Amino acid sequence: MTLIGEVFVADVLGKAVLDPLGEEIGRLRDIAVEGGAPFPRAAGLVLEKKKKTYFLPWDDLNIFNRRIISSRKRETELSEFEPPHEMLLIGRDLLDKQIVDINGAKVVRVNDVKLTEEGGAACVTDVDVGVRGILRRLGVERRGDAFFHAIRHPLRHQLISWEFIQPLETKLDRLTLSVSREALAQIHPADIAQILSGMSPDERKGFFEKLDLETAAEALHELTPEVQADIITDMDKEQAADVIERMPPDEAADVIADLPAEKAQELLGLMEKEEAEDIHELLAHEEDTAGGLMINEYLAYPPGITVGEAMERFRKDAAEIEAFYYIYVIEEEKLLGALGVRDLILGDPSQFISDAMHKKLITVHADASQETVAELISKYNLLALPVVDEENCLLGVVTVDDVVDLLLPPASRRKRRKM
Repeated sequence: MTLIGEVFVADVLGKAVLDPLGEEIGRLRDIAVEGGAPFPRAAGLVLEKKKKTYFLPWDDLNIFNRRIISSRKRETELSEFEPPHEMLLIGRDLLDKQIVDINGAKVVRVNDVKLTEEGGAACVTDVDVGVRGILRRLGVERRGDAFFHAIRHPLRHQLISWEFIQPLETKLDRLTLSVSREALAQIHPADIAQILSGMSPDERKGFFEKLDLETAAEALHELTPEVQADIITDMDKEQAADVIERMPPDEAADVIADLPAEKAQELLGLMEKEEAEDIHELLAHEEDTAGGLMINEYLAYPPGITVGEAMERFRKDAAEIEAFYYIYVIEEEKLLGALGVRDLILGDPSQFISDAMHKKLITVHADASQETVAELISKYNLLALPVVDEENCLLGVVTVDDVVDLLLPPASRRKRRKM
């Protein structure tokens, strides 16, 4: 067998395969590969002719390049064949799979695969994750290249070497780069969730363990309830409690609510008392009410401090809060007023916040419907809506982000079970 130069799979899929006399024995449907270090080796070709499928072992090839593929065998020497699921095929199992590009800290897609001669064998040496790979698949790489040259934006090859890609299981049908915790922390949680969603339970466990606690907490919220429950159930219970503890209380309550009651209570018992109490408080409210939508983390200061003192506290406290659109003024748990961040920055540092605050606030009770909450936030152009009880004590706030979730709900949003 002779492999001349390097071949991109998109250039040869669908190409005619010829016998020693130049007669067509079939069209190339796919390429089978087998695991190997450092690169997977081509094992044979899957051919198709007249709706029948055949397998041509790699050792029976004579020539393989982008212009001609020829076999030592004739059509009559081939047996009908249907690729088993456990056989790894480049087209079926590698193309369009997602991998993590640690250099760009983002999720990319395998648009094409490059075969190169290594030690007398044809090996998968690179995956193409760029526009060139897409154009090649469409059969318009040359025209596309000319167009981008004409507009002075030449297309560069975007290849990732296979040596940086680690299979997550022996079948090799799902890919990820060997990636450090630091690199994973740079990838958007929604992208990490997308990777996790495409994995088997065993794969998720290994991948999730690579995440630092903060990244794991952010990614967990982006997953569907079923995947969340599977991950938390498979994790060490102390680690699971640590991850949930780092989530905002409303997101943590969503995760806890989907677990079996015994598991939920076990994890709450392992968490810091204050965080566990915050989650318990949120779980007590119906999910489609203001109480169910609210977060109970907010910035609140007493009326007797100055704007300057409030600013000093704000610098320290804001890092611990997910959303801080307003600073609430509270005395004996009762809501007196609020300041916007702009009021704090531009205000007179010597003025008491009780004199600088806005006193006419729009509030809502915990049992108000989510429709009422959305209407109030929209009508009064609010960034956050305080939720109070009958005594006007501040229970929490519903942010504008939560209202957006009502209109465009993420996959993780669902009915919350009371505990």
